[in-house]
Amino acid sequence: MYDIPVVFHFKVEFGAASSDQDNRFQEVAGLSAEVATEEFREGGLNEYAHRVPTGAKYGNLVLKRGFIKDSDVGKWFRAAIENFAFEPKDITVTLLNEEHEPLASWSFIGAYPVKWSLSDFKAQENALAVESLELTYRSFRKG
Repeated sequence: MYDIPVVFHFKVEFGAASSDQDNRFQEVAGLSAEVATEEFREGGLNEYAHRVPTGAKYGNLVLKRGFIKDSDVGKWFRAAIENFAFEPKDITVTLLNEEHEPLASWSFIGAYPVKWSLSDFKAQENALAVESLELTYRSFRKG
């Protein structure tokens, strides 16, 4: 029998120096890859176009968590966005089982921040402030 893993138990690591508070996220999105193709038409052939692979294409990695005032990841994002100082990092997302053991992992190579946002402030709601961290990266590999 094949057990399909649940997706609510995971961790995110920002290299060897990441702190425990920076590894906790409520959502990870954008784990996607596809083969980019280019289309060209052959002279005199009007029935179809040839499509050839040109390389891999990746979606941005989006991480969401409760806003943390002072964190190493937050400082890294601010340095990139406010000072245009980019220091790419390798990031690992690991899916865990009930015993906190790794089931699968994905390594995002050469990741750097491209967008930061904070949830809307609403006086009529009692909600947490959630920050969204969006990163682009050179490539990723399943571990």
